[in-house]
Amino acid sequence: MSKFQKYIFDWAESACPVWKSTMGRKFVRLVFVFFAAFLISFFLQGCRKQTPEESNLAFEKFTNELFCQETSSNTISLHYTLRNPEDYGIQKIPITYGMYETDENMVRASVENIQRALEAFDPEELFVSNQLTYDVLDYYMERLKEDAEFTLYEEPLGLVSGIHTQLPVLLSEYQFYDREDVDIYLELMKKTPDYFQSLIEFEQAKSDAGLFMSDNAANQVIEQCRVFMNMGESNYLISTFVDRIQQLSGISEEERSTYIQRNALMLSSYVLPAYSKLSAEVQRMMGSGKNEQGLCYFPEGKEYYEQVVRMSTGSERSVADMKELTKKQIVEDLEAMERVLGITENEKIGDLPRRGNAENSGSAAQGESVDNDGSAAQGESVDNSGSASQGENTENSGNAAQGESVNNGGSASQGEHVDLREQVSQEAAALIGNPELAHEAAAMDTANPISILNGLKKEIGKAFPAAPDTTVSVKYVPEALQGNLSPAFYMIPAIDSYKENVIYVNQAHMGNPLILFTTLAHEGFPGHLYQNVYYAGTDPDPVRSMFSIGGYIEGWATYAEMCSYYLAPITKEQAVILQKNSSIILGLYTLADIGIHYEGWSRTDLLAFFSNYGIQDVNTVNRVYDLILGSPGNYAKYYIGYVEFLELKKKAAAEKGTDFSQKQFHEDVLKTGPAPFELVEKYMGKCEDGGE
Repeated sequence: MSKFQKYIFDWAESACPVWKSTMGRKFVRLVFVFFAAFLISFFLQGCRKQTPEESNLAFEKFTNELFCQETSSNTISLHYTLRNPEDYGIQKIPITYGMYETDENMVRASVENIQRALEAFDPEELFVSNQLTYDVLDYYMERLKEDAEFTLYEEPLGLVSGIHTQLPVLLSEYQFYDREDVDIYLELMKKTPDYFQSLIEFEQAKSDAGLFMSDNAANQVIEQCRVFMNMGESNYLISTFVDRIQQLSGISEEERSTYIQRNALMLSSYVLPAYSKLSAEVQRMMGSGKNEQGLCYFPEGKEYYEQVVRMSTGSERSVADMKELTKKQIVEDLEAMERVLGITENEKIGDLPRRGNAENSGSAAQGESVDNDGSAAQGESVDNSGSASQGENTENSGNAAQGESVNNGGSASQGEHVDLREQVSQEAAALIGNPELAHEAAAMDTANPISILNGLKKEIGKAFPAAPDTTVSVKYVPEALQGNLSPAFYMIPAIDSYKENVIYVNQAHMGNPLILFTTLAHEGFPGHLYQNVYYAGTDPDPVRSMFSIGGYIEGWATYAEMCSYYLAPITKEQAVILQKNSSIILGLYTLADIGIHYEGWSRTDLLAFFSNYGIQDVNTVNRVYDLILGSPGNYAKYYIGYVEFLELKKKAAAEKGTDFSQKQFHEDVLKTGPAPFELVEKYMGKCEDGGE
């Protein structure tokens, strides 16, 4: 396998999720049916026309009730969302993970009830902040309603972020604020077999419908379960419990010892047997899956994929338009690299493709050049024509500047777990005739994650609004799980305790300091942590925390990561090469995702596609195929979200000309908060803190 082949593959091997407390969209849906009748009767009573103030108070009461009912629908969701639920009127609730639902009619009915309640309000009478909340709710309910018919198409045992890999991390980060939290946690562990049984029943329903996962995917799920079960006494649900119980005040040493013993008992008696049964049931159902290829080979599979990418990206573009947008961005990135390297039209960059590849290859062929006037380059200086540059500090000139004196770092939103990052850095420097600088960058003193985060927080002030004060802990993925978890992930804190943050780093994926640097930019500043804390500081309606708009969230973090290439200590030329290369690779995987799931690419087709990019190893391509097969739409969430931000930025720069300010653009995006991109564009610049 060549260096470039390995680089391409390692990029795709895993993703960096933002870890959420809600464990499957089923929970978001099911609670609605239980209280919708109450909401409708409450909010639809009476014919007296309300004043605007009354309308807004009624709407906020509605969203608060919706938030409280949904958040309290399962214990994990409640604990991760609210540190002090009693402040929101939430009292003791049953201890439960919730259950998976297979009845699409129940799902649809619950959503329709919420839509009826929402229709009681006239959005024109609401404050701007409430109008945005209304529109987000309306959008999300419509998507969930459309999604209901595909209930059994969903895969909770996904290879990238399946519940079987999420649950141990969620349990290990379950904070103990008092003795009651410990008791609830231990009781929750006893509920694991029941929860997994509902998961097994869901998978059985998929199997009966001919929608079960492929055998390759099933084998990987079984292996992931096996790794967790075989950790023995080194299981981190033991060690992390000890750490948390030691930090809890108000209990005696004897009580600590008793709690530690009870935790070990709950793990061995309930959690591990639940994993064993899940593994055995997946093994039993193997062979019932009738499709070893993309979603489009299922009945209505193309329609489901359209729904998947619409939901995951928050973009209203068609799949065909997303493909064209991806190819267009790849062309622009290639041209930016060519300008740095001084390459002519008849030359190509290393193993990268010529722009004239055939349509069937899924390459970046567009048949037209894109000049600086329309570029979305992040490392290029551009004129005032509306480009979205990040590389030069010309704040008053109309450019979207990132800062003149900053150079490059290099992490990937999906995380290339490689020593290869160092190799690529050196190769990029060699291309521009300065390999010494690459060695310096690879050896830079950035081994301390907290130091990196503090440095990033300071540096981003040139182009981003001031970061709120916050605390952050960096933890490391246990060695036994490094092969099954992402390069890094950010744990979203409780909305009423949002200044306490945790980032996990998977050291197996940190090939050199450059990777760590840009990974922390993605997860920390100006990525997930910064976006989440900044938005929480605007005091948004709590109901907004219910809905994960993946395109905004992961698109922003990918955008932030790409910016960070120009903040690390290497030259601007290296920054451009590495950042554009990273963008291109993520774009290639998005094209492969569309090709496999929407256009029906076989393994042979994928091999032909990657052969255009110098990747011809069959085993490598098969592994990539299996990864994309098990996580449809995942790469689109990162890449389309990222490019949508670039498109918004170019449009804003074109409209404002010399008045364009990158810092103001970022502030407008951040204050709008997670939303579909059509709503981000609609409300940008209108959302002031608590504004009406």
